[in-house]
Amino acid sequence: MRLRRLKAIAVKEVLQIWRDPRSLMIALLLPFTQMFLFGYGVNLDLKHIPICTFDREGSQASQDLLKHFQASLYFAIARNVKNYPELAAAVDRGDCRAGIVIPPDFSQRLNDAGTASVQAILDGTDDNTANIAWGYAAAVVSGYSNDVQLSALDRQGRTLQQVQPLAVQSRVWFNEDLVSRNFIIPGLVAVIMSLVGAQLTSLTISREWERGTMELLVSTPVTSSEVMFGKLIPYLVLGWIDAAFCLLLAVFWFDVPFRGTLLALFLTTTLFLAVVLSIGYLISVLIRSQVGASQIALVVTLLPAMLLSGYVFPIDQMPAFIQKLTYLMYARFYVTIIKAIFLKGIGISELITPILFLVVYALTVVALAARAFRKRLT
Repeated sequence: MRLRRLKAIAVKEVLQIWRDPRSLMIALLLPFTQMFLFGYGVNLDLKHIPICTFDREGSQASQDLLKHFQASLYFAIARNVKNYPELAAAVDRGDCRAGIVIPPDFSQRLNDAGTASVQAILDGTDDNTANIAWGYAAAVVSGYSNDVQLSALDRQGRTLQQVQPLAVQSRVWFNEDLVSRNFIIPGLVAVIMSLVGAQLTSLTISREWERGTMELLVSTPVTSSEVMFGKLIPYLVLGWIDAAFCLLLAVFWFDVPFRGTLLALFLTTTLFLAVVLSIGYLISVLIRSQVGASQIALVVTLLPAMLLSGYVFPIDQMPAFIQKLTYLMYARFYVTIIKAIFLKGIGISELITPILFLVVYALTVVALAARAFRKRLT
């Protein structure tokens, strides 16, 4: 492999990128739009969930409970209804995602038996929102219950510790405020790198076939490996630029904490780019149509990166067969690495296992890509 010929192929590919508006749009515009669309559009932090209340008692105690819901950051009382049909109609229309019904004997049960129940009616068409709303509602009721218990003990001259000697004090590590954006944005970087890298390199060889320049390329003295690495080097540089751009947006625009080192991020990102660029190049060698290569690259990269990498859905909650299948998805290991670097500040020594998987994947794909391309016209 000669440096002069390698440089000539790389310069030629840079000129191809510069003259191809589609490649420039993928390289420069796609990361920007993806970061903002997913950064603002994907949010698992449900707040101000609209609810309807049906207070069948109208006592001071029932109003105190509703004030706890009103004061909560997670709920917003949209309407106060007067009967069940009105509550059902409000849920059907989507005016509220949940309904809180306080029974007519709420205060009496609370005073006599020390316990009372409250009905929560949830809109189950969105099961994720319904489950989260249920958890938030249980927490609000639990907080009100603690206040009632403290008031009762205070009147008796006792303390809560005398009744409940054990207490749980929780502490959240790495994402202290439990902000979903802090783990969505780092995983999004992996999705963007997969999509952009494979989409760009999937056009390299297929472009030569469609433009009729493959004959000229075959007639030159460059070797197959020089063609491959010469064409991939410019895209590796573009990948570094996109990764740096995503890092700046994540840290300075979306306020995602970055606790790791730039060296660890650079090395692992380079390794990941080697995988996705080689996959795109392999697709470009096998499929001579730019449209077909681009579509195959989209399917091969975007779907696994979104669904089977742990970015959207937790891997440990998947069926056992699918969990084993995720080990074949290169994006899984980079998502694990980049989240650990961003949020935990883990160094390379603690990430040996996912890095080794990426190394094996990179060597395999690079070998397949190098073997697939032959300097011939048939």
